Amino acid sequence: MPAFQAFIPYLAPLVMLAAAVHAGRHPDDPRRVQRFAEASGVAALVVALATLLELLLGGRQTSPLIGVAGLGLSARIDALSVSMLLLVAVVGLVVLRFSRNYLAGDPGQPRFAGGLALTLAAVMALVIAGNLVQLLLAFVATSLALHRLLLFYPNRPKAVIAARKKFLVARLADLALAASLAVIWLRFGTADIAAIAEAAKAAPPGATDTALVAAAILLALAAMLKSAQFPSHGWLPEIVETPTPVSALLHAGIINAGGFLVLRLADVMLLAPPALHLLALVGGFTALFASAVMLTQPAVKIQLAWSTIAQMGFMLFQCGIGAFSIALLHILAHSLYKAHAFLSSGTAVAAIRATARTQAGGRDARSPAWRVALVGAAVALVAAVAWLLLPIAADPASLTLAGIFGLGLALLALPAAEGRDGVGSLVAALGTALAASLAYALLHAGANHLFAAELPVASLQGAVAEAILILAFASFALLALLQLTAHRWIATPAGRAARIHLANGLYLDAFADRFMAKAQPNLPS
Repeated sequence: MPAFQAFIPYLAPLVMLAAAVHAGRHPDDPRRVQRFAEASGVAALVVALATLLELLLGGRQTSPLIGVAGLGLSARIDALSVSMLLLVAVVGLVVLRFSRNYLAGDPGQPRFAGGLALTLAAVMALVIAGNLVQLLLAFVATSLALHRLLLFYPNRPKAVIAARKKFLVARLADLALAASLAVIWLRFGTADIAAIAEAAKAAPPGATDTALVAAAILLALAAMLKSAQFPSHGWLPEIVETPTPVSALLHAGIINAGGFLVLRLADVMLLAPPALHLLALVGGFTALFASAVMLTQPAVKIQLAWSTIAQMGFMLFQCGIGAFSIALLHILAHSLYKAHAFLSSGTAVAAIRATARTQAGGRDARSPAWRVALVGAAVALVAAVAWLLLPIAADPASLTLAGIFGLGLALLALPAAEGRDGVGSLVAALGTALAASLAYALLHAGANHLFAAELPVASLQGAVAEAILILAFASFALLALLQLTAHRWIATPAGRAARIHLANGLYLDAFADRFMAKAQPNLPS
């Protein structure tokens, strides 16, 4: 097989880089710049499809190294990189096309199109990385390119503050990742990601050393910082000060970089259970915290931002319990949904408000006992279907995810079950739950099969892992119960106080603002 075919993925970031250069050379011709950027987006999507074809015909492979001493640039073609490259190409093209009308008449449109193209080039280089050096360089470049977009309107003080918070958090993530990858390189004696994965798979049980555990924990920290996890999440809701296309690209693509890091080095992470436990605990708590805060927010874009924090938390929780293929499926589905939600945020207002009313318990809601029974029925249904279709009898993590899915399904099924025709409404609701359960189980099994070569199917063992799973399910069950009974407690003095505190994110961002003000006293306010 010709070696040049392994370099096909590089054409995607290169055409986007060409669009960024073209925008810089023609700052006074917005129509020309926009057309070139969109054409580059189409070309990148074609390259992504060609990479998929190469994977199907030629199998998994890594391009020859461009570098010395095993360090440098190489492109990896496998199910993970191709899936992410296709995702970035599709979302990028949609965002580029949307920005044509969104910024029509703005004198900075060429600069904006160039910034989008440069950011997309960096993200594409990240997801196809086959060497630790390229992984780190692209990770840093993605953040720096995004920073330019966040400051597109430099006269907006809130946008400047948010961008600087993001810049500080990103630099901490860069340092953590650099230290982690350096240790991994020294530990395995190679920077080739495929070779590292094979060596990690071949490691005998109990062979983990202290240095590798430290590297995995640093990698987990980098992922959590990149994906806006508690307590470094405060900058994300403030990013809505930037143009909507930036929010769509950030929430649908760039924010996933943390999860991608964990997935790309999943075999290494499995050698360090403490790092996975950290991901599960922090991710699970962030998902619960952000979900509660989201329900108190009046602005649709702020709600979407908190939703992203919660979704990223749950995705990292999935990584932490060893459900790597499901985490990738979560990234793909969430990205497409969130891109659509931001780009159509005007029409999303009614849908999100309706969801919030449902989750808070409507005026016609029935007794708490009825709601609890419905939750139990939905959870049992999902668990039973998943048990029949998936080999999860010895996999408590999959069963826990199925139970949590059932809790969410019960909240969505509640309005149908409360219809006026009584038993008929309940049957319809449970029928919908059954269909969704079958879809969930099939997607679960399909993801495990499709990504088996790249992502390990693991079930963490031990008392700590079991305690985390029990705590996670109990916590999500409590949150569901609070949402279902909110109409009773939300009007109490304690309920009103809790709503105010949650609406302000427990004031964590206020402390961050004070820190930024002291560290940079000349910052606009």
